Amino acid sequence: MARLARVFFPVTALGPGRRLGVWFQGCPIACPGCMSRDTWAADGGAEVPESWFAAAWAAALAGGATGLTVSGGEPTEQPSALLHLLRVVRSAPHPADGPADVLVYTGRELDEFAALVPGGPDLVDALITGPYRTAEPTTLVWRGSANQRLHLLSDLGRERYAGFVAHQPERPPMQVVVGDDDVHYVGVPRPGTLNHMERLLRTSGVDLGRPSWRP
Repeated sequence: MARLARVFFPVTALGPGRRLGVWFQGCPIACPGCMSRDTWAADGGAEVPESWFAAAWAAALAGGATGLTVSGGEPTEQPSALLHLLRVVRSAPHPADGPADVLVYTGRELDEFAALVPGGPDLVDALITGPYRTAEPTTLVWRGSANQRLHLLSDLGRERYAGFVAHQPERPPMQVVVGDDDVHYVGVPRPGTLNHMERLLRTSGVDLGRPSWRP
């Protein structure tokens, strides 16, 4: 079984192209200022059988997926489920326009990731490592703080991500996903963005209730 916080498709704000985004549930790192505090509790989210990943990835490919982005929570807290997902992607037929790439976020460092998920680096094309640190802001794409590093672990990773290692967009890519009774912001906002958005919504009469970035 795997415990997931959420799954979205298509994700376009966390990696190049159209991506299946999978957020694992549970994070003991608990970075101050994290925008996804709802993914911290190990018993939150929802359980799915590991067999669910194959169907989800097949549906994403049928919808034109060019990659997978894994985030959380902290994916290394569920190494067996993470490895299963990565192997599903690696064993699936390539999309017509080329192989799908895999981007994984972890609050661990590269050596820690390799130790916690044996064989994991061989199944990942790009890995963003390091905890979020509010005192080290950055404008680098897809990263929340300057300590976080984008590692290119494969030929495909180097081909697709080399141009993004030092890329600093004028505005970070962001998406809004509206559900039946919730709204999710997908991406890595810059400092102050979420508070500014919250104030604007309040002045428009929209109450966010309990935002995921609030204690």
